[in-house]
Formats: sequence, C-alpha cells, structure tokens
Amino acid sequence: MPAWLGSNGQFEVAAAAAYASHVESVWDYPRPPAVRPVAATVRVRLAGELLAQSGRALRVLETSHPPTIYVPGADIHHEWLVPSAARGSWCEFKGRARYVDAVIGNRRTPEVGWMYPDPMPDYAGLGDHIAFYPDRVDEAWIGNERVQAQAGDFYGGWITRELTGPFKGAPGTQGW
Repeated sequence: MPAWLGSNGQFEVAAAAAYASHVESVWDYPRPPAVRPVAATVRVRLAGELLAQSGRALRVLETSHPPTIYVPGADIHHEWLVPSAARGSWCEFKGRARYVDAVIGNRRTPEVGWMYPDPMPDYAGLGDHIAFYPDRVDEAWIGNERVQAQAGDFYGGWITRELTGPFKGAPGTQGW
C-alpha cells in the first residue's frame, strides 16, 4: 500500500506529509557535489561473499545524480580487488579516478568500482574510499533496502525508494 494511504485505503494528509518529508529530489542536490555520511549500514555482496560492509560510508550528492556511495577502505575486503586495466577517468571536482576489478574464485568482475587515490582538496575525505557500481555486484544495500542501479554505465548512483528524479545517466540524458 502506498505510504500516503491510511489503513482504510483513503488518502491521509498526515501520512502524505510524513512520506514527503523523507523524499529527496536529485534536483535539490548541489553542484559542486556535497559529501555527507550515510545514515545506515552499507553492504556490497558479490559471488556469495560480503565484499564490503560499513556504518561509515559517505554519500556524494550532485545535481541530477542519484547518490554515489563511497565505502572506507578499512571496511572492504581488499583481497578480492585488483587494479583494473581500464583507463582512468577525470572528474572536474574530485580529480583522477582509478578503477578496480573484483576477483572472487573463478569470477572476475571488471570495473566493479573506482577510487580517487589523490582527490582534489575539497574531496580529500574520499581518498581511502571505494565507490561500487550497484549493477556490477550481486547485491548493494543501504540498511534493509536493496538499492536499484542508476541507468547507464558511467555514474554508478544508488537509487532508494525515497529518491526522486529524473536521473541523469540513461540514454538521452548526457547533455543535461
């Protein structure tokens, strides 16, 4: 049942207001991006293994993008990560990104995530973190919610129920 309907199935102003107070629009996010803590535990699973779990992850919030989640290095199983052969990329705000592949057993997942080894000064807090693409892992969770991946193959945003778009990344949105 939608959050704004009461137990009798009728629209309730109080229920709608409570629901709306938890909704975020990506169009309200700033540019340049802001870095904020994630309020719940983040989990990333791949090939039956818990690749990362953290109660200290960070959200990067940028206009038109679902949040990108960065997990501290201390909360990641690095034994399954190797440098990727993929070319790095450049972010005008955060700097040069390097990609990592995951290798678990016989399964190799190319470019499962990325990091900024030497980020720009305003984003220095991301220096020891890795962001994972939710569509390149088996499961990505924030708290008890399994996230949806942002469309497209570049940005890596994590979409939750309380997030509204439209979201940049899908075909036809590159010029936004």
